[in-house]
Amino acid sequence: MTSWRIVRIIAGAFILISLLLGSSASPFFQSSWWLAFTAFVGANLLQSGITRWCLMETLLRKLGVRTGC
Repeated sequence: MTSWRIVRIIAGAFILISLLLGSSASPFFQSSWWLAFTAFVGANLLQSGITRWCLMETLLRKLGVRTGC
């Protein structure tokens, strides 16, 4: 699996989990502050799309995960 694919899987999981914990309609509702985490992940995705740099991908490369083309 390539680094760009892992980054997208992790981001998607973070968004779904934080929506599950932050939505008042969810049976797993904890606090609406979890929606701020959703916004944070979305802002990081936007930033990485504009700048072509992602900290998570850099860390994965240093751990030896191959890069994606």
